[in-house]
Amino acid sequence: MADDETKMSDPKSTPRRSILIINPNTTVAMTEALRPLIDALGYTTTRVTYFTAPSGVPSINNESDAALSTSACLPTLKAKLPDHDAFLICCYSAHPLVPHLRRELSKQHLGHIPVTGIFEASVAACLQLLSPGEKFGIVSTGSQWKSILGDAVAELLGSGRSTRYAGTETTGLDADELHSTPKGEVDRRMKAATRVLLVEKGAKAICLGCAGMAGMERVVREGCVEALGEEEGKGVRIVDGVVSGVLFLEGALRAGL
Repeated sequence: MADDETKMSDPKSTPRRSILIINPNTTVAMTEALRPLIDALGYTTTRVTYFTAPSGVPSINNESDAALSTSACLPTLKAKLPDHDAFLICCYSAHPLVPHLRRELSKQHLGHIPVTGIFEASVAACLQLLSPGEKFGIVSTGSQWKSILGDAVAELLGSGRSTRYAGTETTGLDADELHSTPKGEVDRRMKAATRVLLVEKGAKAICLGCAGMAGMERVVREGCVEALGEEEGKGVRIVDGVVSGVLFLEGALRAGL
């Protein structure tokens, strides 16, 4: 799918920066669901371009799918690197596109251009928001992500991860099933996973562990209130990786990092 360029706010503004939002699976509906989240940030001088994988898999459900999606996206993305100032990979995993794009940018003498994934961005946001000793947890899709994300957190944070990472709980639904399963059932599963992280594992922040969960903050908040009561439940941090990633990249560009 070709890029779809959209100014993020006032059409009279002149964008000075460009961020490419990359959905590495082929499901256009997942890409479209990201737009309102990013538009709501209200940036007026940043152009956002959305990219959906031209081939590959409709939903990234394991590391093999992530590798396939990288192979499908990379040839097209290589030609687009000079046209953007930053890149966000919207798959909640240690997605291989992140290091691949960094290496390719270096080859093209564009190593100053920042790249991040929504997984890395959301974990970084949690660690900055939480008090010392408080833990974050992840609500994800299929059960296979418990070990995959556990390994990814270990790689990202190193040996001290156990004191900050409460674990990953899953809905049992793949990313594409989040939007095809009846809403009531999706909500029930999201709340159940949230409850385990809060009540049994002591999480104080919840990461939405799938780009397909874009816009599902409300149901997680409801799960927090149901599990902990009104006051404590409203105090739980809910972190969307897409929003975290755009905030980081926009800030990095403004600061000239």
